[in-house]
Amino acid sequence: MSYMDGFYQSVEQVGVVPVVVLDRSEDAVPLGKALAEGGLPAAEVTFRTAAAADSIRAIANECPDVLVGSGTVLNEEQARCAVDAGARFVVSPGYDLGVVRWCLSHQVPVIPAGVTPTEVTALVNEGVEVTKFFPAAQYGGLSTIRALASVFVGHRFMPTGGVNAENLKDYLADPAIIACGGTWMCKPAMIRAGEFDRICELSREAAAIVRG
Repeated sequence: MSYMDGFYQSVEQVGVVPVVVLDRSEDAVPLGKALAEGGLPAAEVTFRTAAAADSIRAIANECPDVLVGSGTVLNEEQARCAVDAGARFVVSPGYDLGVVRWCLSHQVPVIPAGVTPTEVTALVNEGVEVTKFFPAAQYGGLSTIRALASVFVGHRFMPTGGVNAENLKDYLADPAIIACGGTWMCKPAMIRAGEFDRICELSREAAAIVRG
């Protein structure tokens, strides 16, 4: 089994990868523990704030059972920074071939985004097997993913953007979807307010949908 196969298995098992925006690194460990206790032991910490690298480092060090990675990675410098902090995977809202190639050459699992046949073709030709489909709702959601999957046989997708507890089951029922990304269980306002019990509760509900 390759490093990517093991990563894909972990992602598929989790079913929902929480997309996390952290303004304060001190919130990282309580959040990681809440997600894990709720049954979603993963966190895609976005590089939208100055606290991202320290937050990844804190979760990597204090929550070893949580699959922690970096999101909103736009360039190679951010990818290096994230991996140095302990990120076990890299996710992008689009794709930069420099990031993709750096990750693959350093055996860092990477899920770049693509929503058109041209974009998916480019990523497939780089050796990428799973594409983030973002923003999913705005680009046609499940119907568009099914159309792409009929052409890119065997390629899989991780829809993010507009995924919620109401449509999660429908997304995950499609074999072309490896997992979904979501923010509804850990919205930034909830994290800032310290509502970790609520985050745990919503994570538990999402995990039940995944397992059910």
